[in-house]
Amino acid sequence: MKNEFQREELQAPLCEINMTPLVDIMLVLLVIFLITAPIINSAININLPKENARPITENKVITISITQDGQYFLEETKMSSQEIAIHLQKIATENSQQLIHIRADESVAYGLVSKVLAIAQNSGLNNISFITQN
Repeated sequence: MKNEFQREELQAPLCEINMTPLVDIMLVLLVIFLITAPIINSAININLPKENARPITENKVITISITQDGQYFLEETKMSSQEIAIHLQKIATENSQQLIHIRADESVAYGLVSKVLAIAQNSGLNNISFITQN
């Protein structure tokens, strides 16, 4: 029989972090990043023409994209042709040798592509490349 003044031995509280939920969360985040990483690379949906060309290894490049429905994008920002002309003129004043990449959907009318070429050349930028798919 226990005396009322005697205490029962209590277990010490558990002071460790349970790693199982932490590992589960980290694995879910890893899967999410693996799925979304290729999508982030290029958010503008364009079917590039397939050509055999050597890859370009320049570091600083400005990309102008033309979608199938004729929309213009400077990098990832949708712009009109006039806005692109203004930006390219600013870029040309800083660096007239700036490399410009043109990514145009294979079904885009040549007139839309030639308009971008004319804008770039009128801005003083002549280092222009077309992006294709291997």
